[in-house]
Amino acid sequence: MRIIGLTGRSGSGKSTVAAFYRSQGYPVADADQVARQVLEPGSACLPALVRRFGADILDEQGRVRRPLLAHRAYADPGHTRALVEITHPEIVRRLLAAAAAAQKEGAGLFFVDGAVIVGAPFERCCHAIVLVTAPEEDCLRRICARDGLAPEEARARLAAQLPEERLRAAANEEIRNDSGEAVLLLRAAAVLEHLKGGA
Repeated sequence: MRIIGLTGRSGSGKSTVAAFYRSQGYPVADADQVARQVLEPGSACLPALVRRFGADILDEQGRVRRPLLAHRAYADPGHTRALVEITHPEIVRRLLAAAAAAQKEGAGLFFVDGAVIVGAPFERCCHAIVLVTAPEEDCLRRICARDGLAPEEARARLAAQLPEERLRAAANEEIRNDSGEAVLLLRAAAVLEHLKGGA
């Protein structure tokens, strides 16, 4: 079985491609959802996060105060690295467990849908990376519509993500989303055929 990283910047249409692959019967894990799960009460990551970022990152119920953790973790690159070093081994462990379960079920391809795969520890686990790209103005429009953000907020969100050139350099396949959903799904299907051929 091959593990395929499916990535793209916000508003690129990555989730549409992930949903299409799921509809074709392929297992798709949501890395962003797993990243949220590793911050839930009972997670193995919490004691280390408390030691690094302070006991007050947890509320009275033991839940992570995510805005406070984010504020501290992204205050400087050293703190950001610490957050990755604490949380990513558990994220990787959970994704690989899901991949192993899919392999047991006989899956030939296992997709991991994640905004942060390139440059993160899980990249090394991927047999191939599929990148979904779209013109920046289209991405901005989708982010504003989806998340209710002002254009400058959407622009700031994109600016904080890895540039498209960096993602493209790491990708084995690119699906360009610049001609409507029907064309996007045709291109996604063509890439799926390539991936099946390489399995």
